[in-house]
This record gives sequence, structure tokens and C-alpha cells, in this order.
Amino acid sequence: MPSFLPDSFAEYEDLKVLLDAGRPWFDIHSVGETRVHGRAFELYVASVGARDANAPAIGFFGGIHGLERIGTQLVLDYMRTLIARLGWDDLLMRQLESVRLVFMPIVNPGGMWQATRANPHGVDLMRNAPQDADDRVPFLAGGQRIGSWLPWYRGRRGAPMEPEAAALLKVVDDELALRPLSIALDCHSGYGWNDSIWFPYARTRQLMRHLPEMYALKTMFENAHPHHGYTFEPQSHQYLLHGDLWDCAYDRAPAQHVFLPLTLELGSWLWIKKNPRQILSRQGIFNPLIAHRTARVLRRHASLFEFLTRAAYSAAHWLPEGGRRQQLLQTAIGHWYRRPGP
Repeated sequence: MPSFLPDSFAEYEDLKVLLDAGRPWFDIHSVGETRVHGRAFELYVASVGARDANAPAIGFFGGIHGLERIGTQLVLDYMRTLIARLGWDDLLMRQLESVRLVFMPIVNPGGMWQATRANPHGVDLMRNAPQDADDRVPFLAGGQRIGSWLPWYRGRRGAPMEPEAAALLKVVDDELALRPLSIALDCHSGYGWNDSIWFPYARTRQLMRHLPEMYALKTMFENAHPHHGYTFEPQSHQYLLHGDLWDCAYDRAPAQHVFLPLTLELGSWLWIKKNPRQILSRQGIFNPLIAHRTARVLRRHASLFEFLTRAAYSAAHWLPEGGRRQQLLQTAIGHWYRRPGP
């Protein structure tokens, strides 16, 4: 093991503490492990709530990119809040009788331990799924197979998916996609001045089949939180890429079920603007480094986590059907895909 690397890292140790505290309520298991320089890190998944396979579920994911610690910290903070409430909050307990919450806070522990975007094999997990984009992608950033010595490496063509990427897809398959309704929120950072919520597709500008449901969810959130400040849009509005994990997860989910994958992309450029010295640190490019800014980020997004949990619980009241669904489809197309005339 390189002498400059510690035995573990703060987020992994925080997760283990939370898993111990949550054992009276959570189902906890490992879906694999990452081994790097003789150190093994488990890929932990913790679930709480309804065991009925037809109950709606929401999954919270973080740490796909090892440098983006703030995403993992958001998921851990929500877990911490739930565990603190489970001992006394009767309303939360009743809510969990009808909805399942699934947590995978550190998808790429080896990358987080090494402070790299990629996993220990040098593969960018968000470019590792097998599908190619329908159109041109940004050079390198859209996913490349030249080699792991360059960023955004997809892995060798035809090779099995990386164990961390395969584990995430297994969690989605087993815990989310087979339910009549499921939502996933994957927390990232490092793109732009503003916070964004993206949804499929990243590989194509075609419409996802659940666009009406996604528009209904967006509209409810905006009505409940009119000052939220997120840009809520298909990822393809920003750029196309090869091998997006959430495109892959969405396309392999049963068509008759509603699966709504969301990516929370925190705009880290604003942190750099407020503290330009952060740009000199790899961690600073992707995470707030000052304690009060980290606390502010954790507070700011708590309402989104709680909203999505309540939306999953209350699905019967907002999932569109029949004529309303068709109407919402046209409204969503007009909102996201039809450019205004000159």
C-alpha cells in the first residue's frame, strides 16, 4: 500500500457508523467489494421501509466519481437525519410502511480513497455502460477508449462492466426497477454555475418513454418549492455521452413500470468563484472546502430529498393516466424539446 494513503477515508468510516446506528431498522448488505493496494472496501447498500414488492421505492446514490465527495455527503446526511427520526417520529414510521428507501452512498470507494474520478482500474463509471451515443459527443468528455491515462475512459470495448458499475445496476434491478414506481437520485458535482437535475437521455435526444411522469414530478416540485433554483432538464440538452449508467438502467427496466432516474449535478464553479484558491486543489474543483459552505450545501438540498420521498409515497395522487397523460406528454415536449421560433 502506498505510504501516503491512509487505511480508510472519512466518508467510508461515516457510512459504517451510520450502518451500525441504523441496524434496528435498516436491511444492510454488500453487493461486492473494491480491492486496491491490498485494501478492500465493501459496496454497501442499506434499505428501510415497506417490504411489499409492489410498494414504490426511491434510491439515493453517491460517490460514482471518487472526487465528488459532496454527493456522498448529501446521501449520508439524509441517512443520518432518518436514523435520528426513526426512534421517535411516528409519522415517518407510518410513511415507511408504504414506501421503500434504498441507499448506496459510495459506489466507487476505491476512487474516493485514492482521490480520483475513475475507479482503481482507471475507468470512469459514468461512461462504462455498453451503449454508444446516437450522435457526436464532446471529445474525450463524452467517453473515450484510447486509454486510462486520459480522463473519461470507458474501458475496453467488449470487456465486462466494472464491478462498481455492475453493482449499481444490480441494485437498480433488484430494489427499484421491478416495482410499479421507482425513483433514483444520483448525486454529483463539478458542472456549471448552477445546480441541475438531469434525466435520461444522455446518449440521445430522443424522448424517454416516461416523459409525462417526469414532467408531473417537476411541476409538483416547482409548485411546492417555487424558489428551488435548479435547472430541471434532459441531460442531452447539455451534451451527449457514451456509456451513461442511468441510460442503461432505464432502458433495461420493464417498460410497464415507471422508473424515473434523476441526476443531481451540483454547480461547483460557484464555489470556486467564491474561493478561487480551490482551483489549485483537485478536491476543491468538485467540493466546497470551507465548513460553512459545506453545511449550506447540505441544508439546501435536504428539501429535494424529502420531496422525492414523499412523492414516491404519494404516487397514486399524481401519476398521470389516460387523457391527462397524453396532455402532459404534449406539454412536456413543448417545454423541453420545442425551441421557440425566431
